[in-house]
Amino acid sequence: MEGDGIGGAINMVMKDAPATTHITANLATGYNSLFFIDDYLHFNTGKISKRSPNEKYGLGYPVQIRDFSRGNMHLKSGVAFPALNGGFSFGSRFFKSKLGFLAALSYQRGAKGNSSDLYSTSTDSDGKQSVTSRFYANQQTRSGIHTKLDMKLSENHKLMWYNAYMDLTNGQVRQSESYSSQVTRLRWNHQSVLNSTLRGEHSFRDATLNFDWSASFGKAFNETPDNIQVNELIINGITSVDQNDGASRRWEHNSDDDLSGFTNLSYRIKRSDGILIDLSAGGMYRTRERKSYFNEYHFKPWDELKSNPRELVRGIDYSNFDEISFSVNSYGNLSDPLNYNASEKIGAVYGMGKVSIRKIQITAGLRSEYTDQGYFLRFPTDGARNEGNQTYTDLLPSIGIKDHLSANANLRLTYYRAINRPSFFEIVPYSIIYEDYKERGNPDLKHTTADNMDFRFEYYPGHTEQFMAGLFYKKIRNPIEFGMMNGFGQDIFYMPMNFGDAVNWGSELDIMKYFNRFGIKANYTFTDSRITTTKIKIINNPDQGGETNIITEYVDQTRPLYGQAAHVANFSMLFKDNRNIWDAQVSFIYTGDRLVYVSRYVNEDIWQAGFTSFDASGEKKFKSGLALFLKLSNILNTPMIQFIRKNDTNAGFVGFKRYRDGILERKEYYGVNFLIGIKFNFSNF
Repeated sequence: MEGDGIGGAINMVMKDAPATTHITANLATGYNSLFFIDDYLHFNTGKISKRSPNEKYGLGYPVQIRDFSRGNMHLKSGVAFPALNGGFSFGSRFFKSKLGFLAALSYQRGAKGNSSDLYSTSTDSDGKQSVTSRFYANQQTRSGIHTKLDMKLSENHKLMWYNAYMDLTNGQVRQSESYSSQVTRLRWNHQSVLNSTLRGEHSFRDATLNFDWSASFGKAFNETPDNIQVNELIINGITSVDQNDGASRRWEHNSDDDLSGFTNLSYRIKRSDGILIDLSAGGMYRTRERKSYFNEYHFKPWDELKSNPRELVRGIDYSNFDEISFSVNSYGNLSDPLNYNASEKIGAVYGMGKVSIRKIQITAGLRSEYTDQGYFLRFPTDGARNEGNQTYTDLLPSIGIKDHLSANANLRLTYYRAINRPSFFEIVPYSIIYEDYKERGNPDLKHTTADNMDFRFEYYPGHTEQFMAGLFYKKIRNPIEFGMMNGFGQDIFYMPMNFGDAVNWGSELDIMKYFNRFGIKANYTFTDSRITTTKIKIINNPDQGGETNIITEYVDQTRPLYGQAAHVANFSMLFKDNRNIWDAQVSFIYTGDRLVYVSRYVNEDIWQAGFTSFDASGEKKFKSGLALFLKLSNILNTPMIQFIRKNDTNAGFVGFKRYRDGILERKEYYGVNFLIGIKFNFSNF
């Protein structure tokens, strides 16, 4: 496993084909409750041009309005179609069970949405708090196929070939409206991931010497072509196209190519006194390259048949966006830093030893991991760092002690060091508006390292029962957090930063227990995370004759880490009737307050309030292989709330929307989702 895993790592391995032929299928439908109330908004995504005019015809092409399609600008509203989910799997073995084949296909299509209110932390020209209402309508389609071949060359040698392709599309309409403006965005996004992995496992000398290897190729593609945003102003109840910035259309796409290879060699020594010693060593190499493209165009309203060509009024000059007459105001922007190439090369070697002495097992190892990560902008950009590169080598030691207290109880103590690398998108010096804020990359961003300690007690009284309790501690250097940063002229940007070092410690508890057919499953995690950073504090100027009434000073403030909730709890009530083949559960999930935007100013951080989710599911199986199931999620339709806690500045604000005596920043609803369907296991037929 790679060293990039401060919270741990999971090795996902697809199972081999079963010994007997196995065929299953499932089909389900569902709906989102938001569309019982609001119309479903959508547009014709089939009319989208995948390439921008300059990408089609060259950089020097003089773009004109006729180069842009109108078919994907027509906004439609109506009733959302119910969701459609389906899946199929097949597995079997051939040639006297030496060759196994396993395949799984899935398809999901459904409408989802959310509605939100965004509350400004400042007042408008009338002295009132500005509120922007948003409604999102999404049409999501997911499909995937997984296949695996495994061949047993002999009792000691085995080859496996795994392939996967996953595809996601999302057509989204976002409508934002305030008292003075309306902004509509029509966006279609397509993502795909392809992976092919060949793996071999080989055993020698009665399984005392083992060797495994794997070679993997991956390709990921992401595109958002012709992302349209139309800006309208509302003045005295009249809606018209913004004369200065009527619309924008943006093309983005990037692709990643990933090649990697892994090798592991292990040797087992069985001593006469019963002591087992396992020695292992291995290495890996990974190379990843990305090519990113970005192109944006801006438009002004223009109808030469009118006395004022730039004044286009809704209901008079147009009723839908495809009827608006535009002229190209500015185009190209190929010098944007989002036109870049990036690469990452990772090489690693490790050595590890494991000693088993009666009930005690000790594992210790050392990993050396080298990273070479960089980018260069394909078009030189004024004011930006046109290329950047970071190379570093990390030594990652680990040690684990496991005590088999009994046949069904363990005691574990582990220490390991891990890292967290910045992503390509975080280190490129771009500057753009994506959702709510101006965003910016940070080429000076450092990678994170962390020393982790865990102590855990495990007890498994029965096949479906468990009790686990643990303590953990993390010393984190240069954690990557996202915050609102200024210092770039008059602009404030949402960007990744290293604010300093942090400490993260806590405890966790996990319980599952059945009482005949009824059971409970619960887990709780308490985390105390702390980081001290320098922030700006605004105070009254003690010099009454000074040039300004206020001055700033820098102070240290201790706060939790970005995104880290102090309390996370899950509680499920279970029902399992093996005789009549019923299975059901009701789940409550709670995530406590967590910081979601770090501010440069003292006590101005934005928090997400504690969130409770209530879900339920049930399944009834029949001996014929048929099964009926029902899933309900977000039953309480609990809103997501963001707020700024009460501080010296906002305590006296009048007319602002409040939350816990602080200032409400956002409230968002996602609706209730339900899914009902059937499964069929043909193996039982």
